[in-house]
Amino acid sequence: MLLESILELMEDKKYSEAHSRLNELNAVDLAECLSDITGDLRILVIFRMLPKELAAEVFSYLTHDVQQTIVEKLTDKELARVVDELFLDDTVDFIEEMPASIVKRVIRAADPETRKQINLLLMYPDESAGSLMTIEFMEVDDIWTVGYAIEAIRRQSADKETISTLYVTDRQRRLEGVVGLREVLAANDEEKIGSLMETEIIKANTHDDQAEVAEKFKKYDLTAMPVVDDEDRLVGIITIDDVLDVIEEEATEDIYKMAAMAPSEGGYMEAGVLSLVKNRVVWLVILMVSATFTGMIISRYEVALTANVILASFIPMLMDTGGNAGSQSSVSVIRAITLGEIKFSDTFAVMWKETRVGVLTGIVVAAINFLRVWLMNGDPLIALAVSLTLIVIIVSAKVVGGVLPVLANKIGLDPAVMASPLITTIVDAVALIVYFQIVMLVLTGL
Repeated sequence: MLLESILELMEDKKYSEAHSRLNELNAVDLAECLSDITGDLRILVIFRMLPKELAAEVFSYLTHDVQQTIVEKLTDKELARVVDELFLDDTVDFIEEMPASIVKRVIRAADPETRKQINLLLMYPDESAGSLMTIEFMEVDDIWTVGYAIEAIRRQSADKETISTLYVTDRQRRLEGVVGLREVLAANDEEKIGSLMETEIIKANTHDDQAEVAEKFKKYDLTAMPVVDDEDRLVGIITIDDVLDVIEEEATEDIYKMAAMAPSEGGYMEAGVLSLVKNRVVWLVILMVSATFTGMIISRYEVALTANVILASFIPMLMDTGGNAGSQSSVSVIRAITLGEIKFSDTFAVMWKETRVGVLTGIVVAAINFLRVWLMNGDPLIALAVSLTLIVIIVSAKVVGGVLPVLANKIGLDPAVMASPLITTIVDAVALIVYFQIVMLVLTGL
């Protein structure tokens, strides 16, 4: 409705009114409006109507596809205006997703100092703290008075991404401490910054993994974190908005892996069919081949199945129950590992807890199943065999699903890889062996 009203004003050539309406909108809402008309030439008209500060802010919230659409249609002069207004971390994020031709235009359009800073940030490894940081932070000296610092903040605040925290450095730019803006504003003008600063600093190194940085943000409830190099010199800061993007990216990656897929670049609707096929087919082939062992087990007990065909009808239920039980445990443990609640030293504690959960869960499920099979089939021995199998399978699946992610994390593998698909394959094989062994014991006539 909002977008339609603006477009109607433009069609009626009421550009002044449309311009006023656009200026009243939030940058995020404007970005959503522009995303809705991707491919429409009016997207560029609307973007050009925005003041340069608002245009840069809106640009930072657009998807990479929409950003590319706009950049391809902007003149070099217009592009330079946008780049100059963008915060450096947003510029770098944009550049990293663009084709080479767009990257060259953006770097060429930037002023020499911005170009130098962009190139510096692009040198850091992907998914590192250095690639995530911005170098637009408020730096102060410990010998400054509060009054002098406040004047400096007023002069420089427009060019800084955040001023809620001030970073105190020495003459070699080594990080000495941090001080909150609240403390500065509450202090006397003559008081020294050094007397206000906190020297116990939570910080990151430029080569730290972004997942570790995100974990620190969650653990210490931070909104910004300084980033230092190997010589402890302050080179940038990471803000909470960038960390939220990392958390979403890491969570999305884990979800894909837990479903036996390689992570996709961009959103579902943006991904091509061939790209999705490539991400999914490898794991499907691996799981198909691993299922061969299941077929071999069934073939080995073919005589038992032939003697009592009804036994085969319970195999899908047993395998599915085991797979689901294992998935429940693995998801819980993977989440705990991600949050830092579980370490390798907790392996036996995890095993003991999942064993108890498996026993109690198995008894409840088996009791219900015993009544179901007995009433439907009329043979209490078959009901007993299937129910006993359920208890063993659920306990085994819970233990396997709980322990495998811990072991994977210990040897440097992604715990998410040990989730549903792989655990289900292992549990399926165990389920069949247990089932046929119990059947052989209970139904002595086979």
